[in-house]
Amino acid sequence: MGRLFWKFFLIVWLAQLSAILGTAAIFWIERDELRSRFEQHRPPPPRAANDEMRPPPPGFPGKPPPLPLLPILTGLLASLAAAGAIAWYVARPVRRLKAAFAAAAEGDLSLRIAPAMGRRRDELADLGHDFDRMSERLRSLLDAQTRLLHDVSHELRSPLARLHAAIGLARQEPERFDETMNRLEREGERMNHLVGELLTLSRLEAGVGGAIETIELDELIADLLEDARLEAAPRHLIIDIDETPGLRVRANPELLHRAVENVVRNALKHSPAGGRVRIVSAITPDRRCRISVLDHGPGVPEDELPFIFEPFRRTSNAIGNGHGLGLAIARRVMTAVDGTIRAKNLADGGFRVDLELPLVSD
Repeated sequence: MGRLFWKFFLIVWLAQLSAILGTAAIFWIERDELRSRFEQHRPPPPRAANDEMRPPPPGFPGKPPPLPLLPILTGLLASLAAAGAIAWYVARPVRRLKAAFAAAAEGDLSLRIAPAMGRRRDELADLGHDFDRMSERLRSLLDAQTRLLHDVSHELRSPLARLHAAIGLARQEPERFDETMNRLEREGERMNHLVGELLTLSRLEAGVGGAIETIELDELIADLLEDARLEAAPRHLIIDIDETPGLRVRANPELLHRAVENVVRNALKHSPAGGRVRIVSAITPDRRCRISVLDHGPGVPEDELPFIFEPFRRTSNAIGNGHGLGLAIARRVMTAVDGTIRAKNLADGGFRVDLELPLVSD
């Protein structure tokens, strides 16, 4: 038995013991007083000549009644049993929690408390459920970090290998120096872009989202629309805007711009030549701001749809040589501003991504 058990046991038992002894003392005193009053008001019996030698009758006021030992002993035993049961009931889940925390400190996050709580519906049971949720969350975060480290090393290995090959080619064929330098420049830009996205993702994961400001949504869309149309021009893509004017939101301007831009660029990349991309801003029934980006591309396989917002996850029908970080960054940005991001395939073909965040009221 631990220290908590004995503390609860002694506290409960002493409380019960004090109540028992106090109750017994009150009854004992009151019994003595009642007998005294009864003897005082009872008429004395006739006395015979030899009554002077008789002892006083039972219950004479000068003689105290005996202590009720049997009831006191029974109460003490009952109090011991009750105190032990209460202390065990409280200390048992605490011991399980202690063992679970010790296991978690050693790196074992597989231990769960809730099944051992049985049918308890108190604060200790709630604490056990909270511990299980914490363990599950920590385990998923550790798994995600491990997977992210593996993916980062894999993504960096490819451009580094190409850089090494280009350097070797430049040494072997000096006459192709300009071509090799262009290739080295492209690979350097690719690595720089990857490192920048990784830094943005790590900042968001660490909760460093930058200063929050009130943003005019139509100005943000107009700003990113200029760059999007430049990117869409070579493939003759058309970008339609259907916006509700005057919408304002609270977010970091740079990160929100990055999130919406990543979704728009993803739509442009997967749209067929000559296709359309539509950007819609509106107010939802629950008074939130929604930015929808729709394209007419191939969509995403249904079995891969739940994973598209995870880092380095590229679908089987992905186009281009992206890193799979754009939608992951967009989701982290939405989480940082109490927003959500959802994606679904359209019934008539194409893909839709909805970004929702709180609306700033006037």
